[in-house]
Amino acid sequence: MFKNDEYLEDLDTIFEEVKFSANSFVRLKILACLFEKPQNMKAMTDHTGLSYSSVSSNIHDMELKDMVYRQNNRYYLTSSAKIKIQNILELKRVICLLNKFFNILDGHIVDVIPNESVAELYLLGKANLMESSGVDAYRTYNFIEKCLLDAESVKCIMPFYQEQFFTVLNDLISKNRDVEILVPKRDLEVFEEKSGIEYLTPFNEMDSFLLIVTDDVMILGLFMENGFFDQNRLLTSKNEECIEWANRLFKNFKKKNK
Repeated sequence: MFKNDEYLEDLDTIFEEVKFSANSFVRLKILACLFEKPQNMKAMTDHTGLSYSSVSSNIHDMELKDMVYRQNNRYYLTSSAKIKIQNILELKRVICLLNKFFNILDGHIVDVIPNESVAELYLLGKANLMESSGVDAYRTYNFIEKCLLDAESVKCIMPFYQEQFFTVLNDLISKNRDVEILVPKRDLEVFEEKSGIEYLTPFNEMDSFLLIVTDDVMILGLFMENGFFDQNRLLTSKNEECIEWANRLFKNFKKKNK
């Protein structure tokens, strides 16, 4: 759980500021750079590998948000920004994930993930990014199907109907396995008609994410900013800490959408 539950009391008031940073890989890299030490523009572009124009425009936006300030041609994190980053996101540990998970964070919808789970993202340090390729275009879907076939229990947030997944889920239910599925309310009739699963819990989010948690593995997939699900990338792990995070994400999302 949270190291300090009291942080949750302030989370809603500062989440918009945190989300402003977390929704841009560029801003996160700049924050990581300045978290280490104050730097000028040239040092930041060298350190991050980003273009001068990209760093410059994002630094300007961050100044307007009172996250950074300039002194003697160097940029510093404000005290409030540094404290919020330390306490809410545990930035040191989150930054280690950025390069590893760049392809599934950049250009994807992340603000539908409940605040409590965002604040614990650092727990995904031992997760892996799985990507499809031209040689194996269905790698991610085949992986999901295999994980479901091997599952003793399953919790799913299914934002779309996928026949091969529900075929396996139906089979698990027929074997009296523990299966709980959340589906979009707007598509509930479609799921009920096509899946054959008796108990489906609807949620109201327009945009969501794919989450599958079994007794052995967690799988997270995101939608891209264009509204299409990214079927080529998944975050997955068999690490116990990652699975616990995913179980809490399921619980937090279900509670949020009651």
